Amino acid sequence: MERLQKVIAHAGIASRRKAEELILNGRVKVNGELIRELGVKVSSKDRVEVDDVPIYQEEPVYFVFYKPRGVISAVSDDKGRKVVVDYFTDVPERIYPVGRLDYDTSGLLLLTNDGEFAQRLTHPKHEVDKVYVAKLKGVADQKNLYPLTKGMRIDGHRVAPARYEILSTDLKAQNSIVALTIHEGRNHQVKNMFQAVGLPVQKLKREKYGDLTLAGLRPGEFRQLNKKEVASLLSQSK
Repeated sequence: MERLQKVIAHAGIASRRKAEELILNGRVKVNGELIRELGVKVSSKDRVEVDDVPIYQEEPVYFVFYKPRGVISAVSDDKGRKVVVDYFTDVPERIYPVGRLDYDTSGLLLLTNDGEFAQRLTHPKHEVDKVYVAKLKGVADQKNLYPLTKGMRIDGHRVAPARYEILSTDLKAQNSIVALTIHEGRNHQVKNMFQAVGLPVQKLKREKYGDLTLAGLRPGEFRQLNKKEVASLLSQSK
């Protein structure tokens, strides 16, 4: 038996908090009975409906995916472009991406059908490190990267201090490769941070999410996370 809001979240309908709002607003039924209070528990045999539409109580699944460039971090696209779930045609569960990577950014992306898990990892108050490797136009050094370590204002928002490592510089080509570690996930954040210090991003890849890496994966490939890896991500997001 599990709490009703958790079942709704695991089905990918909404986060647990939003699921609680659905219940309190009278939009959820269990076995045909309208439920308006929290705390109700249900089993896999119970029929749960949200807005009169039955939900399928799937077992939660978690995947790490090597997103190629030129793919949308979504389950559908109104312009007909390729989306990440197009690579998961053999997965029966209704999965969706946890957060997003830009269209032209490659690298590590998580997908799941567990709404509570997704909410936990994407909530601003949780701090899971993410490592990006960027090819930059310009020569990076301690002086021009220093503002990144102190935090800065980007598009009117204060972003937290980041850590960096200069992997290589090419004086002749006037470019650099830098690894940047952040724990936030604002839209275009990494690109905007480097732009703010005068080093436009030419190419960007997310190589690490918490303890997870892309080891063993090629662009377009994925693997399922085990229970230990899921637990580790949740513990890092406290």
